[in-house]
Amino acid sequence: MGPQTERLAQVNDRETEIHKFLRRIGWSDADRRSVAGDASNRRYDRLTDTRGNTAILMDASPDQGEDVRPFVRIAEHLRNAGLSTPEIYHQDAAKGLLLIEDFGDALFADLMAGEPSRQIPLYRDAADVLLHLRDVPKLDLVICDTAWLVDMLAPLFEWYAPRTDSAFSEQFSSFADDVAQHETVLMLRDYHAENLLMLPDRSGVQRVGLLDFQDAMLAHPAYDLVSVLQDARRDVSTTVEAEIIDYYLGKTRQNADMFRRHYAILGLQRNLRILGIFARLCLRDGKAHYVDMIPRVWNYVQQNLAHPALAPLAASVSATLPEPTPDFLEQLKRQCPRQPTPS
Repeated sequence: MGPQTERLAQVNDRETEIHKFLRRIGWSDADRRSVAGDASNRRYDRLTDTRGNTAILMDASPDQGEDVRPFVRIAEHLRNAGLSTPEIYHQDAAKGLLLIEDFGDALFADLMAGEPSRQIPLYRDAADVLLHLRDVPKLDLVICDTAWLVDMLAPLFEWYAPRTDSAFSEQFSSFADDVAQHETVLMLRDYHAENLLMLPDRSGVQRVGLLDFQDAMLAHPAYDLVSVLQDARRDVSTTVEAEIIDYYLGKTRQNADMFRRHYAILGLQRNLRILGIFARLCLRDGKAHYVDMIPRVWNYVQQNLAHPALAPLAASVSATLPEPTPDFLEQLKRQCPRQPTPS
């Protein structure tokens, strides 16, 4: 059996499992349309039954390394803590299938693109959720400590700059340790404008629908703020970023200078990791469109390195990592294996 035939057989087997699941829960006659895929192997379909009711099918195959149990666990915890996560209607964890509440299509990213004047109010709403999370009881989750922050740089040196000296990781360790000494909060990790939905029929922090939180950890409270304000998928101006940071700090009692230093360190770590992940998505997974986002991520790297406390790291990055020039990006794309059009 050739690779293409084997892949087709896997797809057919998966469809059979999905149809069995939908038949068992009474949704087999529903119209099914794809609404999203992401950088993982999860896929999402909107189901509409004959009465017009809708729900979302999450397809997260264990054969592709996915596990829906963390999503279910954290969704319930956040919902009990007063936040809006999709209600789980039906689940088959062994098969990686969930039928969940449909939050609609009012993504923050789309709302901002349609009406740029809504950026500040929407980012304030996003910051309010993070402020709320500071008081949410912690779960038994992995801690974003020094070792984790350093280890997560591995994709950078494996995929984006494989021929460079990764001694940078050792130098970064002391900066990571500075961050790791801070008290942790529940961190959602993939907190950005394409994972947040406006729910106008709800009030307060519950107006913000949360979609992607299965990789939640315990981390410095600045981590998710960096995630939403230094968005790899859309431009966020330094003016907007500064205003939301000020808004966030104005509602907390903490050392603002220390918070901004930690924010820059986490911003650097996160964006360096993303450089490696986007290169990997192209070179390994055939998703060349992620290369087009690399310059934006590189700009965030430079923005964080401009913090005076990060001057030693700025010199190392300049000496170690290649700048994503048009020629560099084109070379990455030329190495990208041919794949079907990405979803």
